[in-house]
Amino acid sequence: MANASAKRVAQQNAETIKNMKLGMLGAGVLSLLLRLIIRKGSLSPTRLSLWLLILSYVPSIFLSRYLERIGSPRRDHTTDTLISAGEDLGRPGIIEWAFDVIYITWACQIGSGAFGEWFWCLYLVIPIYAIYKLWSTVISPMLLGRSPPPSVQDNNLPGGSASKRQEKLRKRSERGDPRVRVQTKG
Repeated sequence: MANASAKRVAQQNAETIKNMKLGMLGAGVLSLLLRLIIRKGSLSPTRLSLWLLILSYVPSIFLSRYLERIGSPRRDHTTDTLISAGEDLGRPGIIEWAFDVIYITWACQIGSGAFGEWFWCLYLVIPIYAIYKLWSTVISPMLLGRSPPPSVQDNNLPGGSASKRQEKLRKRSERGDPRVRVQTKG
C-alpha cells in the first residue's frame, strides 16, 4: 500500500514540476511580449523596469530549482524502480510559501509588462505576510502571553475537543481496562 502512495506522490510531483516549468516559460515569454507590444521603452538597459525584471528571475528560478530538487522522484537506473518519491509538493508550510512567492513573481512580471513599473508594488505582499506570520505565531504569544493555537493545545483536557478514539481510550483508562496502558508524564 505504501508503494502505491509513493507512486502517486511521485506522479503528482512530476506533474507539478512540469506545470511549474511551463508556467515559468509562459510568464517569461508573456512578460517580454507585453513589454515589446505595450511598453516598448521598458526593455532599455537604462530603465529600472528591465533591471527589476531581471532581478525577479532570481527568486523565481532559485525556488523552482529547489522545489524541483526536493520533489523529483529518485529511481534505480538499472531496474527503473522507485527509490524515493521525493517530498510531497502539495504539502502545506514552506513548500506552499515557495509556490506563493513564485506565483507572485510571475504576476509581477506579467503585470509590470502590461500596466507599468508600479505593479512591482505587489511584491510587497511577501514581506508583509512574513511579518504578519512572525507576529501572530511567535512575537505576539511571547509578548502578550497568549496560549498557543487550539491545534497545539492538549486535546486530552476535560471539555477539550478530543477525537472519538481519544475519548474512548480515556473512558477505558478511567474504568481500569487492561487494554489501555496509562503513560505518566515526567
